[in-house]
Amino acid sequence: MKVARRTQADRTAATRAALVAAGRKLFAEHGFAGVGTETLVREAGVSRGALYHQFGDKTELFAEVLADVEGTVTQSLVAAVPVDGDLVTVMTSALEAWLDACENPEIQRIVLIDGPSVLGWARWRAICQPHVLGLIQAALAQAAADGGMPPLPVKPLGHVLLAVADEAALYLNDAADRASAREEIMQIVSALLRALVTPQ
Repeated sequence: MKVARRTQADRTAATRAALVAAGRKLFAEHGFAGVGTETLVREAGVSRGALYHQFGDKTELFAEVLADVEGTVTQSLVAAVPVDGDLVTVMTSALEAWLDACENPEIQRIVLIDGPSVLGWARWRAICQPHVLGLIQAALAQAAADGGMPPLPVKPLGHVLLAVADEAALYLNDAADRASAREEIMQIVSALLRALVTPQ
């Protein structure tokens, strides 16, 4: 039986996937500063030249890892949101899922701790924002179309609610008593969401 030869595109994709998987594992365990390029390429089973060819440097690999992690988080949020829920239920479920995800040491280290410090706030936000912002805006647009919220501008409202979710995660990450902090966050967000859908 003839075995199909892998194309250059296949080899490139495999190399990138191996480096991202290695980076995701090592950055989560040791932090960006604690991982050298030699460790990365050894874990990925590729050459140092492959790392530089595919990503340029360790920072660019980290940016790709961050995007990969954010993609995983987005999938978990989609799975957690009820299809036929009202806006308060949808947004509450999404926030609960986001805070659950932030309990994962991988998410804490890569997204909340190293992401802003390694890439700078502007680039960190640019990578993370598109993944979840689209979900929030879609939920808001649906609620507006169904009459489930007042006719407010969806785009800026999506940004505001995303900021609430991000700040909630950062606040929880730094809290000494995480259980109490989470309960307080959910009380506040529930009140905000109820106010949002209450006719003025």
